[in-house]
Amino acid sequence: MAETGNTGKGVTAGKLASTVQKRLSRAQEKVLQKLGKADETRDAVFEEMVANFNKQMGEGTKLQRDMKAYMVAVKTLHEASRRLQDCLADMYEPEWFGKEEMNAVVEDTDTLWLDFHQNITDNSMLSIDSYLAQFPEVKARIAKRDRKMVDFDSARHHFSSLQKGKKKDEAKIAKPTALLEMAAPSWAQGLLSAHQVAQTNLSYNQAEEELGRSQKIFEELNVELQDQLPVLWDSRVGVYVNTFQNLANHQEKFHKEMSKLSQNLNDIMTKLDEQRQIKKDGAAAKAGDKSEDANHSQAASSPPRGSESNSSDYKLPPGFIYKVKAVHEYAATDGDELELTVGDIVLVLAFDNPDEQDDGWLLGVQESAWIRNKDIASKGVFPENFTQKL
Repeated sequence: MAETGNTGKGVTAGKLASTVQKRLSRAQEKVLQKLGKADETRDAVFEEMVANFNKQMGEGTKLQRDMKAYMVAVKTLHEASRRLQDCLADMYEPEWFGKEEMNAVVEDTDTLWLDFHQNITDNSMLSIDSYLAQFPEVKARIAKRDRKMVDFDSARHHFSSLQKGKKKDEAKIAKPTALLEMAAPSWAQGLLSAHQVAQTNLSYNQAEEELGRSQKIFEELNVELQDQLPVLWDSRVGVYVNTFQNLANHQEKFHKEMSKLSQNLNDIMTKLDEQRQIKKDGAAAKAGDKSEDANHSQAASSPPRGSESNSSDYKLPPGFIYKVKAVHEYAATDGDELELTVGDIVLVLAFDNPDEQDDGWLLGVQESAWIRNKDIASKGVFPENFTQKL
C-alpha cells in the first residue's frame, strides 16, 4: 500500500514538474519572440478567422444580453397589465353592462401575455443560448492551439540549436586537441570520442522526437480549427434570421390578438358610457326624439338668441335655430371649424356677431356633444352645403 501511495505521489509530482517546465519554456519562448531573437509561426488566414470568431462571440453575447433585457421588459409589461386589468375587474360593479365580458377580456389578456413570453423564450431565447454554448469550447481550443504553437516553436528552435551544436562537436571530435592526444593513449581517445558522439546523438534524437510530437499536436489542432471556424462564422446568419423571424412572427400574432381584446374592451367601455347616459338622460332623450317634429316647429317660432325648447327636460342650447344632418364628411382645417361625419346631427346656432358669418357657412354644435356636456364649448363653423336641413 505504501509503495502504491509513493508511486502515485511520484507520478503527480512528475506531472506537476512537467507542467511547470512547459510554462517556463513557453514564457521564455514568448519573451525571445517579442525581443526578436526567435521567429514565430504566423498564419494570417488563421488570425483573420480568430478575429472573426471574437467579433462573432461579442455580437452573440450582446444579442443574448439585449434579448434577456427584452424578456425582462415583456415580463414587466405583463405584470403592469395584469395589475391594471385586475384593478378594473375589482372596480367593475356587478350591475354594470358587460361584467362577464369584461372578466373574459381580463383573463384572455393575461393568457396572451403568458403565451407571448413563453413563445419568445422557446423559439428565440433558447436558440441564442444554444448558439453561444459552443463558443467557450472553441475559445479554449484556440487558446490550446496557441500554446501548442509556442511549444512547437520552442522545440523547433531547440532542435535547430542542437543541429548547430552537433556540427561543432563533430568537428572537434574529428580533430582531438593536442592535450587530449598527449594525455591519453589512442585506444582511450577512441572511447572518449564515441561517448561524446553518443551523448550528442541522444540529445539530438530526443529533441527531434519532441519536435515531431509538438508539430503533430499543433497541426492537428490547427487543421481542426481551420475547418471549424469558417463553419461557425457562417452559422451566425442562420441564427440571426431564425431569432428575429420567430420574434417578428410572435410579435405580429401577439399584437393582432391584443388589438382584438383591446377593441372588445373599448366596446364594453363605450356601451357602459352609453348606459350611463341612458340612465341620466334616457327619458328626456326619448321624449325629445318622439317629438322631433314638434321641436322643429317650436324652433322655427323661437327667437334666434337665448331661446329654449322643451321636450320634457331636453333643453336646446342658447341661440338654437334649427337642426341639420351631415350628408358629407368634412375634415376641419382650422381650430374654429367643426368636424363632420356622415349622419351627424348638428344644432345650428346664431352668430353672436352676424357680421362674422361668411356666405355658405353655419355655426353649430354636435347634438351628441350638447346632450353629453350641456355646453357649447365645442361649437364650430362648417360648410352649409355639406349638410341637409331637418
